[in-house]
Amino acid sequence: MQLYLYNTLAHKKEKFEPINPPFVGMYVCGPTVYNDVHLGNVRTFIAFDVIFRYLNHLGYKVRYVRNITDAGHLEDESDEDKISKRAKLERLEPMEIVQKYTVSFHEIMRIFNVLPPSIEPTATGHILEQQEMAMQILKNGWAYEVNGTVYFDVEKFAQQYNYTALTGRNLEELLNNTRELDGQDEKRGRLDFALWIKAKPQHLMQWNSPWGRGFPGWHIECSAMSTKYLGEEFDIHGGGMDLAPTHHTNEIAQNIAYCGKSPARYWLHTNMLTLNGKKMSKSLGNVVLPLELISGNNPLIPKGFSPAVIRFFMMQTHYRSTLDITLDALNAAEKGYYRLLESFSSLDNIVSSDTSDINLSELKQKCYNAMNDDFNTAVLVAELFEISKIINKAAEKQIKITAKDIEELKKLFQVFFYEILGIPPSEANNESWMKKIKTLVDILIDIRSEAKKNKNYILSDKIRNQMESVGILIKDTPEGTKWSIK
Repeated sequence: MQLYLYNTLAHKKEKFEPINPPFVGMYVCGPTVYNDVHLGNVRTFIAFDVIFRYLNHLGYKVRYVRNITDAGHLEDESDEDKISKRAKLERLEPMEIVQKYTVSFHEIMRIFNVLPPSIEPTATGHILEQQEMAMQILKNGWAYEVNGTVYFDVEKFAQQYNYTALTGRNLEELLNNTRELDGQDEKRGRLDFALWIKAKPQHLMQWNSPWGRGFPGWHIECSAMSTKYLGEEFDIHGGGMDLAPTHHTNEIAQNIAYCGKSPARYWLHTNMLTLNGKKMSKSLGNVVLPLELISGNNPLIPKGFSPAVIRFFMMQTHYRSTLDITLDALNAAEKGYYRLLESFSSLDNIVSSDTSDINLSELKQKCYNAMNDDFNTAVLVAELFEISKIINKAAEKQIKITAKDIEELKKLFQVFFYEILGIPPSEANNESWMKKIKTLVDILIDIRSEAKKNKNYILSDKIRNQMESVGILIKDTPEGTKWSIK
């Protein structure tokens, strides 16, 4: 089986060929821990969690590095980083802010069943590596120092290398659209960016350096950490598509200027997340946080959904496509989620035959084909629904199925639904809990049947109506009473 993925750097789908198989190096830009993680971040980390899971499933030995940015990420049009600014607002030490929101981030990842990375380095833990990289870039002639700040010379770099290779944007157009900002007149070029920034006396986070007291630029953090743990060249670099035009573009330039090599062979980017067709933003007042989506404590999505349903909902859209969150879409995902659970749990009750009408190897291959096509979870989910239809036919004795195929279908669901898609275990999909629900429903059906037998139609109808009110449908057939989840 051959895996193909869409490489943003090549602007096309390519065959995945690791540099040193079976080892795979993957770096994903992690959160800046100054605030609660938002749903767009969650979508990105879930997407790369699936990629991590699938590569491991294929037998690759993956070193997954996902950093924590705890310094140097400047506010737009400001000389103050986000963590320092938040610390002043909350009247806390910067490292208290870092600890608070790192713990919060890890809890959200746990709730959504996101596996921890192999290594989770922090920017503040790698100040020396960032300084050494900046010094080497200076030595190689691709940067310059002005008054304690080290700038990368973009226009000089662009004369020899394709600076906008990742986005395909026109350099002249970028220059024309770049505004002059206060305090940046010391730069030689408008696109130049800081590798190391001179700190003002009041700046809360600063370190000694060869250029005086200062702090690292945001972009060099990832270059330094990815190089340290994955080498000068590695396989996959990922993040949200919003990082491609600036952060990832500058990472590539830094690495080439540092060692003459582009860091990653494949660049993968998740697309944006919208709410009711609009981009989420504080200015529009349409931000929904992950825990609000779970609790329903937000008027924009006034119903709570389990983490399992939310993750399943995200799996129904390919990671490179825009994901639009609506109440209707979440409700549909919830119904589909329970429909799949019901279908696959019914395998325990199917009476097997000596022969089978299904081609199990073909069904399994279709699931692999979906994931091998740029990790297309949307197609995989569609294939699982098709398989559930086959299971339902077998349950209704419309087709034959062997005991061996029943067991293989159970394994298929376990592998693709729980292990690869990573749907989190919860009370809603816990096997023993589902069995208890089945037992309870069977008891109610027996009571209803006894009531009908005694011509107590008032009680019989009451049981049926109340069961239907909570989504359990009752159907009387010549073969007995059947039930299903609405």
